[in-house]
Amino acid sequence: MTGIIILAAGSSSRFGSPKQNLVYQGKTLLQRAIQTAITSTCCDCVLVVLGANEGEIRPSISDQQVHITYNPQWHEGMSTSIRQGLAEIQRLEPLVTSVIFMLCDQPFVDPLLLYQLTERKAENDHAIVACEYKGALGVPALFDESYFDRLSELEGQDGAKKLISLYPDDVVSVPFALGAIDIDTIEDFERLNNR
Repeated sequence: MTGIIILAAGSSSRFGSPKQNLVYQGKTLLQRAIQTAITSTCCDCVLVVLGANEGEIRPSISDQQVHITYNPQWHEGMSTSIRQGLAEIQRLEPLVTSVIFMLCDQPFVDPLLLYQLTERKAENDHAIVACEYKGALGVPALFDESYFDRLSELEGQDGAKKLISLYPDDVVSVPFALGAIDIDTIEDFERLNNR
């Protein structure tokens, strides 16, 4: 059983306002990420981790068929959202054997990509399946349950990428060229809208 954890707790400090609520093609970035996760046929449970600006973001997703959890330690870094999300998804779905971590600022993630992550896992015995873009590996990424303890031990700003780089022999990749497009600044968002 595979779960999806959408990490959406960041403060969007480089952007200046909650980028989770930016509207692209009629939906907010977070609504798009949720829709992608829900419509993927490969996952059994979708969880969104909120933190900064929760009061502004939650109303836009409260009608979605997802579980929402609040991370009160969001300001301490990405690792706290990973820990919170992992603990909550295991509480909701005790039989979960792998999780996919997603962000909401990669607008070109689609259900097929999420399916490819799970298919790649089914084809081999690697514990991590990561997306490859710009010559690097990153999220969305799938982690087998054998990595849940190590994910829970991450600290500060460390995210899933740290484990991907620490254990290269356990990693297999899925190409995702459009993963290089993420929204960190207003200029990034303007470029996205001008594509």
